Amino acid sequence: MSEQSHNTLLHHIATGAGFLGLIGYYLMVEKTGFFEWMTSLMPQQYAGAGLMLAIMISMTPGFFIWKHYNRWIEKKLNVKGKYLEDEYYKAQEEQQNKKDTDS
Repeated sequence: MSEQSHNTLLHHIATGAGFLGLIGYYLMVEKTGFFEWMTSLMPQQYAGAGLMLAIMISMTPGFFIWKHYNRWIEKKLNVKGKYLEDEYYKAQEEQQNKKDTDS
């Protein structure tokens, strides 16, 4: 097994562990009763909106930690991802450069 494929495998395992941590964070917040409390502050007809707001507020720190955890793992394992938006913006840049050279 090459070092790059070994690092990719480790990256997948670490990402899975991080995702399990994110699920655990959600379950921990749910156990605190935060969702019920936030829903109780809303009028009955807006209980669903209150729950959605509670989930967004409570998961913001979790996703912030998730983002930095993933960046740390990618840096530590020297794994570079291929992102779809990179291809899109690269194609746009090439078209712009072609226009500029044609003018």
